[in-house]
Amino acid sequence: MVPLKACAGWAETISCHAHPRILLPQNRCLPEPLAAPFPRQPEPRCTEVLIILAVVLLNAVLGVVQESKAEAAIEALQTMTAATSKVLRDGSVTELESSRLVPGDIVLLEAGDAVPADGRLLACASLQIEEAALTGESVPSAKSPEALTGEVTLGDRRNMAYMGSTVAYGRGRMVVTATGMDTEMGKIAGVLARTEQEETPLQKKLTQLGKTLSWLVLGICVFIFVFDLIVAGDFSLSGILETFMVAVSLAVAAIPEGLATVVTVVLSIGVTRMSRRNAVIRRLTAVETLGCTQVICSDKTGTLTQNKMTVVDHTGDTALLASAMALCSDAVLNPDGSVQGEPTEAALVSFAAENQLPKPQLEQERPRIGEAPFDSGRKMMSTIHRTPQGVVQYTKGAPDQVLARCTHYWEGGQALPMTDDRRREILADNHRMAAHKGKLYYRRK
Repeated sequence: MVPLKACAGWAETISCHAHPRILLPQNRCLPEPLAAPFPRQPEPRCTEVLIILAVVLLNAVLGVVQESKAEAAIEALQTMTAATSKVLRDGSVTELESSRLVPGDIVLLEAGDAVPADGRLLACASLQIEEAALTGESVPSAKSPEALTGEVTLGDRRNMAYMGSTVAYGRGRMVVTATGMDTEMGKIAGVLARTEQEETPLQKKLTQLGKTLSWLVLGICVFIFVFDLIVAGDFSLSGILETFMVAVSLAVAAIPEGLATVVTVVLSIGVTRMSRRNAVIRRLTAVETLGCTQVICSDKTGTLTQNKMTVVDHTGDTALLASAMALCSDAVLNPDGSVQGEPTEAALVSFAAENQLPKPQLEQERPRIGEAPFDSGRKMMSTIHRTPQGVVQYTKGAPDQVLARCTHYWEGGQALPMTDDRRREILADNHRMAAHKGKLYYRRK
């Protein structure tokens, strides 16, 4: 049994070599065998025939091998960057590849997560989801687990979360209702997959060249055939056949049999050079299209950065600050030292771990008993914890909003009354750090 991918690859190769620019060199192989029976060429000369066939075969092999390597590289990248989701199964939270989700799974969502499938929301805490890719709305949609009645359009289904969207604020829990191509995003992908692939500028030019050469060759054949017959005046069968072979031989001399191989080799070199710059090209013809590109418009996030953040500067007591920021977050510190969660909160948890204050240990000493998730109106997040000294609230958010609610500040091991001068000093420190790319920054590639 031949693998399906192999069959598809060779089928594509056969279809590619039915192109006019490929058929012309192949047709040039015909005059030599046809000339063999005639007295003018008593012995067939097969050298040129074999060379041209070898060139065409080399062109086919180069194309198949190069595109197969690109496909393998893309599949490897997809495996390395497989999306994962936090799923509640058998009473415990586990992290699974999103491709393994099935309808009925309970998925936990938090700020920064990509929704892995379509699902009905069961619980929300100030949950807002960015659905611009699906609905075109630039503002995150506020979600609610409450039931809806009547016919509701896609953008107004507040109790649903859709694959391809991103959690902007809050947390939530949903039950999966559709996965893969059955999702709303999958339906869009299905429509796009049915669209026909357009030819690149190079393919259009080569097609036009092939047609032009075909008509030119046909014209030369007719002209030489008629002209030679009239000049020679020999209208016998042997004379006509000999004149025909002369016309065909002169015509095929104009066919550039090496054009297909030269184009394939040049494009293969371009693919190799792009791979050295960590860019994988799936199709050879895409190299030429990319070379014709003059302006590339792209979003900063994910293209210029690694989407990772780290604490580079701070003010105040390090231990108290690290503890408060780690506890007032939903990011999770794994046993291997990695952190899962929204990039900003992950940076805060990593900062605490670097200062010998791992979040699991802090949560054991000061368990959370209440919370107020981040809200765009309040611009703060607060958590309440039980400690040996009593109940403590930790809050993080916009500096001006937090300072407006502070009555004291901690300095020198004691709590001092907050004054307007001290508020201005703290805000000045914040502006200073922001001028140096901020307290938290994206690490460049």
